[in-house]
Amino acid sequence: MLEQNNKKLINAWASFDWANSVYNLIVTTAIFPIYYLTTTKAVFGGEMVDFFGMSIKNSVLYSYAISFSFLIIVFMSPVLSGIADYGGLKKRFMQFFTYLGSFACMGLYFFTGENVEYGIACAVTASIGFAGSLVFYNGFLPEVASVDQMDKVSAKGFAMGYIGSVILLIINLVLFQKYEVFGFESGQSATRFGFVLVGIWWLGFAQIAFHYLRDKGERKKITSKVLSHGIKEIKSVMKIVKSKLVMNRFLSAFFLFSMGVQTVMLLAPLFAEKEIGMEADEMIMVVLIIQIIAIVGAYFFAFLSKRKGNGFAISTTLLLWIVICVSGYFLQDKMSFYTLAAVLGFVMGGIQSISRSTYSKLIPSGSKDTASFFSFYDITEKLAIVIGSLCYGFIDQVTGSMRNSMIFMSVFFIGGFILLQLANLKKNMK
Repeated sequence: MLEQNNKKLINAWASFDWANSVYNLIVTTAIFPIYYLTTTKAVFGGEMVDFFGMSIKNSVLYSYAISFSFLIIVFMSPVLSGIADYGGLKKRFMQFFTYLGSFACMGLYFFTGENVEYGIACAVTASIGFAGSLVFYNGFLPEVASVDQMDKVSAKGFAMGYIGSVILLIINLVLFQKYEVFGFESGQSATRFGFVLVGIWWLGFAQIAFHYLRDKGERKKITSKVLSHGIKEIKSVMKIVKSKLVMNRFLSAFFLFSMGVQTVMLLAPLFAEKEIGMEADEMIMVVLIIQIIAIVGAYFFAFLSKRKGNGFAISTTLLLWIVICVSGYFLQDKMSFYTLAAVLGFVMGGIQSISRSTYSKLIPSGSKDTASFFSFYDITEKLAIVIGSLCYGFIDQVTGSMRNSMIFMSVFFIGGFILLQLANLKKNMK
């Protein structure tokens, strides 16, 4: 049994954000998308690449690949979380997906552009590892923090993640810009080595959380009996989720606004390169701005939530997200994009942190099925990413402009805002 609000345990739990967020920033957002676009464009002589004999636009292929990785997690996580809760295997599954993702990141070292199938396979596997580990990591939040501390603890996790990822991103930038000092042949080889550093960082710092976190109950071997009970576990949680109106409405709102949040975050670097004409170093500067200001956003909205309630805090971020999408459509110059990136970072830190803690508060007190409950949260988020990124890629492919995709994202934020008001969190939060 874990001791709630234990400072050392909370720090250990939050350290997992420090460990895995380097993947989310460097591989998903900042460096790998840029590296992927430039290397494939150089090898294939343009934006169209040959993927298993099929000609497809490189940016569209990447967005579809990310969608595919999250779709796999959507099907896997419910059963696995049920098994984890019943079999006392939550930490084990968290470890498995961490190792899977970190080694896939290291494997990106061998991606040089012409082996695009291999690069996409590694990117998909790393994404599965990242997303899969989060289901079980988030499931520990109600165990390490009491209801009144969840907003603050969730914000701490995200803040540590933003700080850690910025540190490693700066290290990677130094390696890239001063590659000859460190003995690399080119900036490209230094960048590839950076992917190895991501895997080592992720794997190494994750051991802190693995050392302190403990599963509830006795650990069981995965047998047909445990599998059967795991499925029953997730079915019983499903009934609770369906019966709790406020949880149902919150997840519906979360589904809609996550389609916008996650898609804009994932594809912002591609938008900056294609629509604003930013160079690689400028795009990375944008990402740094977003990450640093996100730290402030996470803590600010935790404070706002304490003063005005979770519903008010999330609603405020959604209004700002709508402004971001509409502004993105009209943006023409780089300076305006830097300003918009700052606002995006602020609301990104807030909405991610408060959404996680809000859902944690909606889980019945004393529940042993935290991983199963969070699997529904995760399924909602990953399905949202799948649909959102598919919509983004499809609109980009049909219209030839990411601007149209950007403004379409505002529809998801408007819908999420309306549904969130119907959830009436202020009245129904426990």
